[in-house]
Amino acid sequence: MAGITLGNTYGIMVATVTITPASVGAATTAEQTFTVPGVRVGDYVGVTGVTQNGVAIGQARVTAPDTVGVRFINTTAGGLAPTAGAYQFLVVRPDSGIRAGVAF
Repeated sequence: MAGITLGNTYGIMVATVTITPASVGAATTAEQTFTVPGVRVGDYVGVTGVTQNGVAIGQARVTAPDTVGVRFINTTAGGLAPTAGAYQFLVVRPDSGIRAGVAF
């Protein structure tokens, strides 16, 4: 397959973290960062959590060790804060060659 790199998964973890997102402006998106222990740059991150009408979770990415950026989307005409509470982060670590001492 041209242009596609296939590989294995080194590990998968699920972390439940209680977060309190800030308000997101009307008809806009905003990335906010939260501490998620154990994540590393290069990990794939998915997130699910408590949301309210008009605010959705867009994407998530590791921005630094132990830090995940979550993009919230506000489709309403007024500012809204996503609901605070327990959010689940699915973390997939690609296998880039097993090295001694490398683990979640």
